[in-house]
Amino acid sequence: MRISDKTWKRSHMCGQLNAGNCGQEVILAGWVQKKRNLGGLLFVDLRDRTGIIQLTIDLSKSDLAVAEKIRSEYVVIARGLVRLRPEGQQNPTMGTGEIEIDITEIEILSTAQTPPFYIVDDVNAEESLRLKYRYLDLRRPEIQKAMIFRHRVAKAIRDYLDGAGFLEIETPILTRSTPEGARDYLVPSRVNKGTFYALPQSPQIFKQLLMVGGYDRYFQLARCFRDEDLRADRQPEFTQIDIEMSFIDEEDVRQVAESMVKFVFSNILDIKLKDDFPLISYQTAIDKYGSDKPDTRFGLELEDVTSVFSASEFRVFKDTIDSGGVIRSITVPQQSFSRKELDNYTNYAKKHGAKGLIWVAYTEQGIRSSIAKFLTEAEIQDLAQKTQAQPGDVIFIVSADRKTVAKSLGALRLKLGQDLELIDRSKWAFLWVVDFPLFEYDAEQQRFTASHHPFTMPQEEDIAKLVSNPGEVRAKAYDLVLNGVEIGGGSIRIHDQVVQQQMFQALGFTEEEAWNKFGFFIEALQYGTPPHGGIAFGLDRLIMEMLRLSNIRDVIAFPKTTSASSLMSGAPGPVAKQQLAELNIELSE
Repeated sequence: MRISDKTWKRSHMCGQLNAGNCGQEVILAGWVQKKRNLGGLLFVDLRDRTGIIQLTIDLSKSDLAVAEKIRSEYVVIARGLVRLRPEGQQNPTMGTGEIEIDITEIEILSTAQTPPFYIVDDVNAEESLRLKYRYLDLRRPEIQKAMIFRHRVAKAIRDYLDGAGFLEIETPILTRSTPEGARDYLVPSRVNKGTFYALPQSPQIFKQLLMVGGYDRYFQLARCFRDEDLRADRQPEFTQIDIEMSFIDEEDVRQVAESMVKFVFSNILDIKLKDDFPLISYQTAIDKYGSDKPDTRFGLELEDVTSVFSASEFRVFKDTIDSGGVIRSITVPQQSFSRKELDNYTNYAKKHGAKGLIWVAYTEQGIRSSIAKFLTEAEIQDLAQKTQAQPGDVIFIVSADRKTVAKSLGALRLKLGQDLELIDRSKWAFLWVVDFPLFEYDAEQQRFTASHHPFTMPQEEDIAKLVSNPGEVRAKAYDLVLNGVEIGGGSIRIHDQVVQQQMFQALGFTEEEAWNKFGFFIEALQYGTPPHGGIAFGLDRLIMEMLRLSNIRDVIAFPKTTSASSLMSGAPGPVAKQQLAELNIELSE
């Protein structure tokens, strides 16, 4: 009997069967995980995405002799009876470990070469090898579980937003290049020679235009593209849970986003997040944690000790204070570091911008410090009082401009939390960060750039400073942080034409440049624009955090490497000269 026979169809998935199915005839299909030949009795572990089940094959039966040819990763289909395994042969580590299938018919559908790595969890193979053979890596149970989990999360998100009155609407993939932060991926136009499309970094302008168009609750699981440096939690193409609403304020957006997250955690992980997510300002986050996405699962908060050294003659401290910088510290309780460990932490702080790292260890006999000879007795006592240091504690200090201090001490705080195992991995620490600066100053370009994007609404009381003092303007922006990772961010948008013009002016755009880049959007604002705002979540990053994984590539079916390439398909790759000629493109040597 062949697979083409309509009666030869799979009746169950491997992992769906249990003792309740005993006595049933079933037809199963899948991949051979492994086989064991015990002198005429062949045991085959058959795998599909739901699990593994044991097939028992009596090789003395002539019509089952084909089973001897079976090898790992062969694809087979088999008919048989479900029965309990003999006493003492159950396998409690398998979901189907109580039962086996007594095979009456079996057919090899496809043979397979020996895979370059074992199709098992915790495989001992280089990631580059697994990415090259990603179609094999996708067979591994832990990857399949991540893909199934991703599907369930996406469905839960759609269910929640649909129930909340949102419409799922697609926006263009081929669009116009606009300055939104990262580099655009450009696509040359064959029809309009010399011009280019851009792949969207986000659906930002289009979702705002949907609000202008009257679709007051929109969402989309949108594909986004950014040509930027990559790392473990970033990919050149990714999926964004994009949400936009009209006639709302910041609290309304945060409430929808927070309720959606709670719905997803409840339905997918069976975790009830009952409390409201805490809310802190951007400046508080920077001052206390040295980061705008703080991990609050442990302490080691930063302390400003500038006042302790206000009269210091130590050159490093004096120069910092005279130039308007700050001196901040981290107190590590009851810890003894070796000199090698202290040197390693110093090098780590330097790697993140600090010129050096000062340490002070309090003991019952006094202090040990890298700058002991420069400290007065009063400064030693004031520092202990300011930081509440006790004998056995070690204080790390960085003295520099505010940005450098935050970056280096923030990074050091995270490393100390990991090294000293201070992070409570069982926690789900959510946090809203608000009141971001609207602008960042780009020293290289000698102008202000948008911290979020050019359409972010400033706080009302700061609008007057847009042109005169943009560095002090705060944005109506908000980020949602989970365990030290930004999983979502958004803002209230500018709907007033005058404010939008002032925003472009503050960014250094002439009226002509603004119209050249955003003319169609500026024009749309002239036809009645409702107050609106939204938020976008990184779906890949959210799933990575929910599964407690450290690599975003493990939740994407066909990811790119950190060089934005596909080891499997060879993308990006060269194209034929004829294709370039059609696009009016010529490559330089």
